[in-house]
Amino acid sequence: MTKQELADLIGVSRPTLNQWEKDKPELVRLINLGLQTENTIQETKKLLEKLEEIEAKASSGKFQLK
Repeated sequence: MTKQELADLIGVSRPTLNQWEKDKPELVRLINLGLQTENTIQETKKLLEKLEEIEAKASSGKFQLK
């Protein structure tokens, strides 16, 4: 993600984000950690959906190994 995309995502201007990086690096670090956590949650949800599909197929007897 570019700095401009990050600034847009969190609703600030690019110069504001640049200033935060200088004056408040911990804030920028926390924002990035939050975004990484959100990505991990979304990936986990997708994997859970796939597992639920496999479970449903296995329960119905329609599961076939390829």
